Amino acid sequence: MKKILRITTVPISLNILLKGQLKFMGENGYDVITASADGPEVKEICQRESVQHFAIDFTRTLSPFKDLRALWQLIRLIQKEKPNIVHTHTPKAGLLGMMAAKFAGVKLRMHTVAGMPLMEATGNTKRILRLTEKLTYFCAHKVYPNSDRLQDYMQKEFSAFQDKFKIIGEGSSNGIDTKHFSKQSVDESAIQNLRSEHKISSHAAVFVFVGRIVEDKGIHELVEAFLGLEEKAYLLLVGAFEDEREPVKAQIKQSIANHTRIIHVGFQKDIRPFLAASDIFVFPSYREGFPNVVLQAAAMELPCIVSDINGSNEIITHNENGLIVPVKNTEELKLAMEQLLINIEKRKNLASNSRVSILDKYDQHKVWRAILEEYQKRA
Repeated sequence: MKKILRITTVPISLNILLKGQLKFMGENGYDVITASADGPEVKEICQRESVQHFAIDFTRTLSPFKDLRALWQLIRLIQKEKPNIVHTHTPKAGLLGMMAAKFAGVKLRMHTVAGMPLMEATGNTKRILRLTEKLTYFCAHKVYPNSDRLQDYMQKEFSAFQDKFKIIGEGSSNGIDTKHFSKQSVDESAIQNLRSEHKISSHAAVFVFVGRIVEDKGIHELVEAFLGLEEKAYLLLVGAFEDEREPVKAQIKQSIANHTRIIHVGFQKDIRPFLAASDIFVFPSYREGFPNVVLQAAAMELPCIVSDINGSNEIITHNENGLIVPVKNTEELKLAMEQLLINIEKRKNLASNSRVSILDKYDQHKVWRAILEEYQKRA
């Protein structure tokens, strides 16, 4: 039986971004093992996916001595377990995982790119990130951007490696479970209870955002656009602040805390009730690879307002299943929100197309089968 080692920097990426896929590969003839930093999600991953997990001392920040230690741990792990395939995700795991796999002579080295921090970086940080991407691609046999626009960017910025680039299927690292993410999966009573708990009337329109509450998710523009709306509505924010790494402006944080129609519920393990209780999904992020949350919102039959960035502008077609606005443009975002708030007929028309667009391209089992075929063809 051939063995696959899947590596991410932190276990939450294995737990959320690759949920179900690891078990699927195990059921289709592969011995799957995983590696990441340690964390509370590891037990759940091992039980649900039926995998053996190995803890590596990864850090998410640049830390040369700790990174060297993690690299050595990966080399030792690969030499001991002898995987036929090493498949990495996230920048730090990609760099160290591909270097370790090349050093150990692994037959097939694969790296998936889902978002690229250097797109927003500047100065020395950007130069360092470019170098790490180059090293990762040099050590990999194949590199898989998970959207067309991301591949276009990579071909332009890293033309020396473009023969290694390939998109699997229609994009997306994992697709989505379209049975799980459906309006029918949420009881009407749960929706009513949620709106009642937050004092939202049955007739009020609700905008919803799901993601980390940080600057590069477009939180500043979203809150400012919402505050500029003349029509009354609610803004539901589902996600946690990350003040230690990417704090939002104090003024924005104060508005979130004090505004009577902005509701912040923090991180939620199950986002479906919050999507089902809302009317319009808004995601003005500055950069993404292929955002699962946009897939999930569209599968839940929500019209989506997204920024014109990689991934989002491939999932959403303007005026078909949502609206696309320029990045970092508060005024255009406000106009789009206002349009769907006032024009209920248009909102319904966009919503009616949302789920169909996801079923056709991004159903989870279609994505898993495409990745499985890639393993079978190359290993």
